[in-house]
Amino acid sequence: MADIVNLRQFRKVKARQEKEKAAEQNRLTFGRSKAEKNLTNALNEKARKALDQSRLEEPAPTGEQPSKHD
Repeated sequence: MADIVNLRQFRKVKARQEKEKAAEQNRLTFGRSKAEKNLTNALNEKARKALDQSRLEEPAPTGEQPSKHD
């Protein structure tokens, strides 16, 4: 004979498993420590500065267009 399954308990177990799966995904997506976030920000800032230093021309100030010489 087959085992008797309590559907209410089965649904609860299934819901717990789905919640745990969603929680694991959120931990992977959002679960970074403050130190990791600071490191990422520092690396991004360093890369931005290195890129700006290699520019041949200075960018125009915001709101102003560079003058054209005719």
